[in-house]
Amino acid sequence: MHDATSAPTLSYYDYIIVGGGTAGCPLAATLSQNASVLLLERGGSPYGNPDITNMASFGVALSNLSQLSPSQRFISEDGVINARARVLGGGSCLNAGFYTRAATEYVRQAGWDGRLVNESYQWVEKLVAFEPALGQWQSAVRDGLMEAGVVPFNGFTYDHIYGTKVGGTIFDQQGNRHTAADLLEYANPSGLTVLLHASVQKILFTIEGERRPKAHGVIFIDSSGVKHEAYAAYLKEGSKNEIIISAGALGSPQLLMLSGVGPAAHLKAHNITVVLDQPLVGRGMSDNPMNAVFVPSPLPVEVSLIQVVGITHLGSYIEAASGENFAAASGSSPPRDYGMFSPKIGQLSTVPPKQRTPEAIAKAVENMNNLDQAAFGGGFILEKIMGPISTGHLELRTSDPNDNPSVTFNYFKDPQDLQRCVQGVQTIEKITESKSFSKFRYDYQSWPELLNMTANAPINLLPKHYNPTMPLDMFCKETVMTIWHYHGGCQVGKVVDLDYKVLGVDALRVIDGSTFNSSPGTNPQATVMMLGRYMGVKILGERLAN
Repeated sequence: MHDATSAPTLSYYDYIIVGGGTAGCPLAATLSQNASVLLLERGGSPYGNPDITNMASFGVALSNLSQLSPSQRFISEDGVINARARVLGGGSCLNAGFYTRAATEYVRQAGWDGRLVNESYQWVEKLVAFEPALGQWQSAVRDGLMEAGVVPFNGFTYDHIYGTKVGGTIFDQQGNRHTAADLLEYANPSGLTVLLHASVQKILFTIEGERRPKAHGVIFIDSSGVKHEAYAAYLKEGSKNEIIISAGALGSPQLLMLSGVGPAAHLKAHNITVVLDQPLVGRGMSDNPMNAVFVPSPLPVEVSLIQVVGITHLGSYIEAASGENFAAASGSSPPRDYGMFSPKIGQLSTVPPKQRTPEAIAKAVENMNNLDQAAFGGGFILEKIMGPISTGHLELRTSDPNDNPSVTFNYFKDPQDLQRCVQGVQTIEKITESKSFSKFRYDYQSWPELLNMTANAPINLLPKHYNPTMPLDMFCKETVMTIWHYHGGCQVGKVVDLDYKVLGVDALRVIDGSTFNSSPGTNPQATVMMLGRYMGVKILGERLAN
């Protein structure tokens, strides 16, 4: 790994990968076995950063709004506060760690080779996946799920199976995070160059006569503002050398547009030369909505992130996190925070999405800091819906690749998504009222009071129109948050083909979650890492066959 400031102003490689994230790292490691690879990452290294490595620090990176943060906050046009990764390893450096595979039906619909998919998952799992140690609270959620009818119990498994299961985690038994960056251990060191703080400005194309545009290089800027050019080395006609974009669901469609591939009128409005009029770039953006219920506990609970999942037949997934005393400022004791559901990281269910202003967040953080310590005992039971069916779109705000694009997800626009949320929240109610979970809930708190507390307290900011008999569809809409599983923008069949080659241009692919039509499994990171390895093997196979 080198800082991009050390890079030559001109260089040549067989493959140039833009984005050292959850897909880019395994892809680079694989391609380096038989080719020269340049991996360009706009962020820094995750190593030596306890805010990334330590489970107990979960949320600190997400609440860091500095330019050097491994996380870059964005707010969708829907008003939901979100984040994108800016670090080697991508979202696997920021997430809650749950590791679980896609359903076999998802693999079949994607047109993937099942055997190679399994081998690719196993390749990932050898380095970064672990079985979690279940504490009492997570065990109570597990048993409550089964009482609620989410059966059978499938034990510990990475597989996506209806019922209740314990999934994998990228946190080891010592609470240390393992990320997609660790997969670079598989790389051939002589075949891979990794540059950090390398911000790719655009893909370069050659356009000869009537032929299709051909990607042949990139321009990137280092942290000192110095411009560099890297080119795919074309040794002969018909060469297999390529540029591959793995910049994530926001970064990949954004970079295509900045490079002249996208809706022509939109590009012209930003003074971008049109290389290919492709109106579907940036379309089909989705984010799986998450809604959660806070359940205060009379008993102490373990600190846990996602470990158990209920995969229902209703189209919702039930997960839980407890003892959210994370993200404490150093020296503060005991910590006063709601971790995965903290307003510090933008998770604010106490006001409707459009009212989640910086002032509202600051007020919520202040209120949280003033709470009695007892308010932090307990945990959140959440539901996220599969799919989703509702989609939105992404557009450029500026021509600066470091600026966030404008993105609209249209949460719950499709009534089936809303129905799935309602049914998911009803399943949470059954868990909280189950015999198995009873010792972790105060007897005197009714279900409407728990909903009321989630929508108002403990982080006050009461919406004026709220009443305890709010219908669940209103609860879903007004308390919606993200679980960071957004995807789309460069979808298969619309922007890329089944081999992830960008339609209408040569020597350019997109390989990451931006290509998904729906989110894989209950949590996508396992499948994004798998896809990097899977496509690396496929691409090398094509290369060597030549």
